Amino acid sequence: MNTKFSLKGKTALITGATKGIGAAILEDFVNAGVKAAIVARNKKDLDNVIRKYSEKGVDVAGINSDVSKRENYYKITDFIKNNFGKLDIFVNNAGTNIRKATTEYSFDEYDFIMNTNLRPAFELSRLLHPFLKKSGNASIVFISSVAGQTHLRTGAIYAMTKAAINQLTKNLAAEWAEDNIRVNSAAPWYINTPLAQTVLKNEEYKREVLSRTPAGRIGDTEEVASVVSFLCMPASAYVTGQVISIDGGFSIYGF
Repeated sequence: MNTKFSLKGKTALITGATKGIGAAILEDFVNAGVKAAIVARNKKDLDNVIRKYSEKGVDVAGINSDVSKRENYYKITDFIKNNFGKLDIFVNNAGTNIRKATTEYSFDEYDFIMNTNLRPAFELSRLLHPFLKKSGNASIVFISSVAGQTHLRTGAIYAMTKAAINQLTKNLAAEWAEDNIRVNSAAPWYINTPLAQTVLKNEEYKREVLSRTPAGRIGDTEEVASVVSFLCMPASAYVTGQVISIDGGFSIYGF
């Protein structure tokens, strides 16, 4: 049996996995035989996801925790310690945005975006490091964005967090390679998620987005999830420190 493209028997932690890209990653993992734990701040959404999989006979563990609050980090790591012992995969997916001109942001809005998008990627990675190292063959995947590679109309703070995540990817990949931990980022363009729909419902804006996308369409969450799954498989064992754009050609499109 060829196991290069298998995730069966792996353990994984996914943040922000109740909707959008995170939910698609969870589904991909579960279908591949991964034992998954998910983190979400909305308990109702978390319970609904757990119930959905329970009805299918699949045990998905839930951790009700707001990753923007640093006092919750140890709640997450304690869960992994007490229930998994080791961790094969960590997907840092939770994120948020407030779209404004740079001059209009408040101090609190800056802190909220930074504490949701960037700080958990750094803090949880280093706190989970002992469990990932114990795996002997672990993967971290950060959900970044093409906003971290070029200017988009998403707001400067969001872009700053994603650019920082791209750099964190490179640093950790080099630093933790000796611990057999690979680190990569998936950087989507517009994907059909609730967050993206807040702007894509504007038809004129959507036309502009599509005019800059060679593929001519908005991406699907499953298309991001497939790349994330691949980055965690033995088939990608020599891939680390990379930021992979999932963008229908947007990032290479000139004029």
